[in-house]
Amino acid sequence: MLSKIKNILSWPLRHKWWSLIIIIVVIALFLIFGGTSKKSNKGDFVTVKITRGDMEQVVSATGEISPVNTVSVGSQVSGTIEDIFVDFNSQVKQGEVLLKIEPSVLQASVTEAKASLDSAKSQRNLAKSDYIRDRSLYNDGFIARAEMEKSQAQYEQAEAAVVRAQSQYDKAVTNLGYATITSPVNGTVISRKVDKGQTVAASFQTPDLFEIAEDLTKMQIETAVSEADIGMIQTGQSVNFTVDAYSGDKFKGVVRQIRLSPTMTSNVVVYTVVIDVDNADLKLMPGMTAFVTIVVNRAEDVWKAQNSAFLLKSFANIDPAAANVSTANHLAVLRDKNVVIIDYEKGLVTATETEIISNDVKSGDRIIVGRVGQESTTKKSTMRGGPMGGGPR
Repeated sequence: MLSKIKNILSWPLRHKWWSLIIIIVVIALFLIFGGTSKKSNKGDFVTVKITRGDMEQVVSATGEISPVNTVSVGSQVSGTIEDIFVDFNSQVKQGEVLLKIEPSVLQASVTEAKASLDSAKSQRNLAKSDYIRDRSLYNDGFIARAEMEKSQAQYEQAEAAVVRAQSQYDKAVTNLGYATITSPVNGTVISRKVDKGQTVAASFQTPDLFEIAEDLTKMQIETAVSEADIGMIQTGQSVNFTVDAYSGDKFKGVVRQIRLSPTMTSNVVVYTVVIDVDNADLKLMPGMTAFVTIVVNRAEDVWKAQNSAFLLKSFANIDPAAANVSTANHLAVLRDKNVVIIDYEKGLVTATETEIISNDVKSGDRIIVGRVGQESTTKKSTMRGGPMGGGPR
């Protein structure tokens, strides 16, 4: 007996290759048949949970933050900048002096215009005296009527020359006043485009000297919305947005205006939507990029599920008795390990979730979308990017 045991134990040592082959065969058989019990039963259902909560349908866009009212301050006269009294971020009041242009050339124009006005007045006074004298002589019969009328015409021309010289003088005085640039509004200087000693040339167009934001506590965002989404936007809708400077903060705004003038961007028709923003804490700065989410529809405390739960096209593999039931307005749900077919309607639909309108839904229900191990019976669908519209509520 002992010798037989020794022969059996020594056989693998004497037949190494056969031993190796037997081991490989055993492992292969285990992998083929041994793992079968670990596979999921084809009777198991693939389900998606029905939850309850709030939903928001949104339109996303980007835009630039800017002051509601920005005034560009320019110059109507040419000259060299003599003094600048404000800088970037300066707080200014209406009528406050911002800049002065060297006035010598403008003052010379005033002096010249004044001399011309005085000369015209002297000519007018002389012509008036001649006319009064000639009219008296004509009335007494000493001169002809033509000579009196000639004196009258010269007087009237001299009077017109005074008016013309007066207007030139007034213009020169006004231009001299333009050498002192004042602020037209109360606000903050957000841009200064000139330096002391720089020459301002206002021959063909008004050069911009400053940009003044009238009130930085009231800002706006101008964002472009595509024609596919613009129909969902309405004035008064709430807006949430973020900026890179404060990545952890969320800001709020309100849609104020939908501009009717379209523009073409990358072959897409877009419309400008203006959003009012409260900036009382002055955290937001002009020029920041805002990542905007416009809330176009909202549903509170409703039953909902992921959109993938509604792609099933037949109940045949779920419940043969319900093979002819339409999946358009029915759901197969797993309730207490039992399959239940319930009626429903789709409500609000977003990019990720769909509202379920039904009186048959119960807490803990899960929508059945197929069986484990079976080929997918869901519809092939192409989800369009961006928000999706839902049915009427």
